[in-house]
Amino acid sequence: MKYMLLIWNRPGFVEELSEAERNAIFGEVDEIMKELTESGELVGGEALAHPSQTRTARPAAGGVEITDGPFMESKEQFAGYLTVDCETPERAAEIAARWPDVRHGFGVLEVRAVMEQAGTEM
Repeated sequence: MKYMLLIWNRPGFVEELSEAERNAIFGEVDEIMKELTESGELVGGEALAHPSQTRTARPAAGGVEITDGPFMESKEQFAGYLTVDCETPERAAEIAARWPDVRHGFGVLEVRAVMEQAGTEM
């Protein structure tokens, strides 16, 4: 089963860290990515640009309105994702719990099953 791990964190937190702290965190990410690649569980993933680069399309009177910025105001913003292929939802949650943003208190990871084309039964 494929799971998407949605990474939510506070924009700008990385810039507040020392170089040693940044290197340690990125080293942890590299280690997890290497393990997931070697185990065959990593499907893909990407970081997202800063929320200030976001555009949102929403319904408006007479059509659609395009605005700058993310859809909702919050301290944490959608920062990136991983897609993993795991045997169980518990394994996907275990991977999420190891992510440095979670372990160091910078953010959260949301674990969601990916619906296959006929996945409306989920």
